[in-house]
Amino acid sequence: MKLKNLMGCLAIASLLGIGITNSAHAAAIVSNGTIQLGVDNFGQLNVYGETPSLSGTTFVGLRYLPTGAEATAPGCLCEGWGVADAASLVTGYANNDWLTSGGTSGINLLSFTSTATEATSVVDIGGIFKVTHHYTPSTATANLYEAKVTIENISGSTVADTRYRRVMDWDIEPTPFSEYVTIAGTTIPSALLFASNNGFASANPLSGPSDLGYTGDFVDAGPSDHGALFDFGFGSLVAGESKEFSIFYGAAGNELDALAALATVDAKIYSLGQSDPATGGPNTFIFAFKGVEVPEPGTLAGLLAVSGFGLLSRKKRQSNTNS
Repeated sequence: MKLKNLMGCLAIASLLGIGITNSAHAAAIVSNGTIQLGVDNFGQLNVYGETPSLSGTTFVGLRYLPTGAEATAPGCLCEGWGVADAASLVTGYANNDWLTSGGTSGINLLSFTSTATEATSVVDIGGIFKVTHHYTPSTATANLYEAKVTIENISGSTVADTRYRRVMDWDIEPTPFSEYVTIAGTTIPSALLFASNNGFASANPLSGPSDLGYTGDFVDAGPSDHGALFDFGFGSLVAGESKEFSIFYGAAGNELDALAALATVDAKIYSLGQSDPATGGPNTFIFAFKGVEVPEPGTLAGLLAVSGFGLLSRKKRQSNTNS
């Protein structure tokens, strides 16, 4: 998505206030010395910075500091997330691109706090969900940042069909708008409903599946201007119940090191963005998920899930907490 569209997005974004309340703006650029993230107030990426990237953009989304390469901010600011109840159609979503990806709607900012290395956004969606995105350096590898996501049902009644979407347009420097994209792990048992290379899709989980020619698992699609879209369905949440999982953002100097970083945190559902599909140099960027898998039969977690004991134990803990 070229620069003229970026400027159009900024002009529209300056209006704000569309479907958003309590929207006093806050943002942060955080870093562990290897990975840098630009985190906006609702938990989406891509914020204005001062240091130009490898190709000259001053916006920061996901950067690999050893090369100075940016991965999501060149062109449109297309990166975002959304949470919805597909049964009641209550939805809220955040994306800093307004022209192509539909912008932000249905979100009430509760708090945004940050330090030099961490950022935390807490929002309310329709009085139904409280959603927290806590960005912190991975303790396992310097090549990853972890976004710990918590979706809590604050409605007082059961939410029937909880959805989460995360989407990004890969613009991998030094070849932004012409990258190779991989998506893997879509066939393992998990809460994943759909995955594709449409990084320009709306962050609204109820907007439906869409693609730019690739869905499910694929390797080194491109070169093209595209990205990654992941839809998850977490089922019902009783009143007071939460769903927690992690998203990883990062990069390494080549594909082998990127895959090693993913193995370190055991993230099996992921996308890679690259300029060079042969080696992954000079940088391979990472977008991955953990905690969304379905426990395998025969494991303790799987037995608890099948028997319902896990849910019973969780309800009991909530009852003890409230008593």
